[in-house]
Amino acid sequence: MIMVSPFKTSPLRHFDKWLVLLVLSTIAGAQATAALETETNLPPALSLLTAQRLAFARNWDLLAAKSDVDIATAQRIVAREFPNPTASIGITKISVDDHPNSTSMENGFWGRSYDTVAAINQLIEIGGKRRARRDSAASSVQGAEARLADARRLLYQGVAQSYVAALLAERNRQVFTNSAAMLREEANIASIRERAGDISSSDRSQLEIAAQRLELDAEGATTTARNARIALEVLLGVKEPDGSVQLTDTLEPLAESPDATGIMLAPVMTRPDVRAAEFARAKAEADLRLQKAQRVPDPTFFAQYEHEPPDLPNSVGFGVSFPLPLWNRNRGNVSAAEATLEQTRILAEKARAQAAADVIVAKNSYASALDRWQHYRDELQPKSAKIRETVAYAYEKGGTSLLDLLSAQRNDNDVRFATAQAAADAATASAALKAALNLTETAGKQP
Repeated sequence: MIMVSPFKTSPLRHFDKWLVLLVLSTIAGAQATAALETETNLPPALSLLTAQRLAFARNWDLLAAKSDVDIATAQRIVAREFPNPTASIGITKISVDDHPNSTSMENGFWGRSYDTVAAINQLIEIGGKRRARRDSAASSVQGAEARLADARRLLYQGVAQSYVAALLAERNRQVFTNSAAMLREEANIASIRERAGDISSSDRSQLEIAAQRLELDAEGATTTARNARIALEVLLGVKEPDGSVQLTDTLEPLAESPDATGIMLAPVMTRPDVRAAEFARAKAEADLRLQKAQRVPDPTFFAQYEHEPPDLPNSVGFGVSFPLPLWNRNRGNVSAAEATLEQTRILAEKARAQAAADVIVAKNSYASALDRWQHYRDELQPKSAKIRETVAYAYEKGGTSLLDLLSAQRNDNDVRFATAQAAADAATASAALKAALNLTETAGKQP
């Protein structure tokens, strides 16, 4: 027969082991989460959606804004707390001349004719003060959360604008680089024609100068693009931004947006800035109720024990005290609270009107930018490229002058720059429209 010790199979012993494992796994998970949150390295390829998610998790301004919610939450805890009682103890009737405090009871400290009083005082708030204070604190928390959500909404738009600016700078660099490569190719063809005696050396030199100028412009555009990426990295909370992030999206898909027609005003009422204004008004209403309730005196109840030998060696007493509202009816604070309420009411109406105006302006801006970009993309840029190719072919065959070639190249560059700018404007307007409609929650989820 095999005997098994009961101590080795005790359920309590197994529970202790599982408890230790649970604690260790919880600590490990917390450490992994903290390491993930403090990690500031960016992925090698960064899309706009990923950039916005990273900004929501790492942006310093947004992280600082979260402290407002913590502060408001702490104030709500304070508003819910009950006033602490006050304890007091005092000894009086201590003789300082030749009259002794000794009594017939005894000559010890407790037997002397000292008047010893120990009391406890408790303030009781009445008139709805505590409820008004709690309502004010709750509105403060909701307002802080709404302001945090509005900061996320604006950050969504800001990251999109910075991302698009970086893409536009990169596109401009590509235009300069491609144009310089085309003119370098034309300069090589011009060298052949120069040796054949078809053109002079000045034509070839002008092409080389124009190509070199475009190459220098491309270098400047490279610096601009890197600075734009650095600005994006700052928004993403990178501790040492250097502009090395690689962007995977392009301007054209970002310029397209879901159909903006038929947008109703209802989503505007749920925008966080509008809700923050409404919560500020609700807080002002609660503060006004609190100030009016301050007119009602709060009683303070007390109970005391008194020791005064020999006549009254042990006695107790009870009582209540409250201020008399004779000279002060809290009129000034009530008037200030009424003015604050009126101010917050006006600001709430302004917030609603501003939100509605933001939607209309964003819709108009996006429709105009999208139409302009589509015209550049579908009409002007193909025509400009065709003209440049035709003039370049004619110049290679001797059918046109160098001035016509350089003019066609310059005009094509201008059209390509304008097309890229129109695409960037449409992409920025699309982000502004989504922010105006508060359609940013999907990007707010953590990856």
